Amino acid sequence: MASAVVAASSANLGPGFDSIGLALGLYDETTVETTESGLVVAVEGEGADHVPLGPDHLVVRAIQYGLQAVGVSAPGLVVRCRNAIPHSRGLGSSAAAVVGGLAAVNGLVAQTDSKPLDEAQLIQLSSEFEGHPDNAAAAVLGGAVVSWTDRRGDRCDYSAVPLRIHPNIHLFSAIPEARSSTAETRVLLPAQVSHDAARFNVSRAALLVVALTERPDLLVAATEDVLHQAQRAPAMPASAEYLRLLRRHNVAATLSGAGPSLIALTTEPQLPADAMAYGAATGFTITEMTVGDRVRWSSGVTARG
Repeated sequence: MASAVVAASSANLGPGFDSIGLALGLYDETTVETTESGLVVAVEGEGADHVPLGPDHLVVRAIQYGLQAVGVSAPGLVVRCRNAIPHSRGLGSSAAAVVGGLAAVNGLVAQTDSKPLDEAQLIQLSSEFEGHPDNAAAAVLGGAVVSWTDRRGDRCDYSAVPLRIHPNIHLFSAIPEARSSTAETRVLLPAQVSHDAARFNVSRAALLVVALTERPDLLVAATEDVLHQAQRAPAMPASAEYLRLLRRHNVAATLSGAGPSLIALTTEPQLPADAMAYGAATGFTITEMTVGDRVRWSSGVTARG
């Protein structure tokens, strides 16, 4: 038996489009057993009522992908998922499923003579499988990350480095009942942007690294964006309006990934009372979050990660 625990994540954080991610202290758990034949998938918690319970399940696909990568086969599998990360809310549930499946493979491999996947391989495999290195790398490494992609012909090489979050930063999530998908909202983005817009976001993304690590007083300016959040607003008007309200209160709030959830970063221990009240009245669940840990896997004997 093998198991894995993996964190939710928030991508972009405003200007860091497809490059900056942050793990959040909300975790999915996966347990895998090998059997002589067949496939059994059991899911409880988030997504239990609408995810496939067969070979198309994302965790199962990631397990098969990982087994192929390490050259190990399993004639049959029992996969159990306990999910706490909301689906289709911009909190990295897909990346968590993929990283969790790959990490569970490490638990299985640890019981054989094969070598488990290291962090760089987990980032590479999960990013090429899931397509979002900012979410995937945050789920692997924990904390905040900067990720990047090198295109070499038909191949993409994915890499990431961790950032040490300043201890004075408090995190809050605002999660609505409404759902969205990255694919549906990404089509709202223009294929080309101006030099002015690109220059603006490059400067803010660079500033965001400084704000997250050394100067949290700069977070409001550092989380400004002109490339994707306003463009996605028509698909999630309630989130867009709440985002505007939080920022009017000088809170460094951003869409979490493609939305519709929001992430707020502040040096204050609480959000402004009227902003909290507005969010609750308009259907958002507002929760103080911790920074998420790196993925952890176990072979049933010793937890690793």
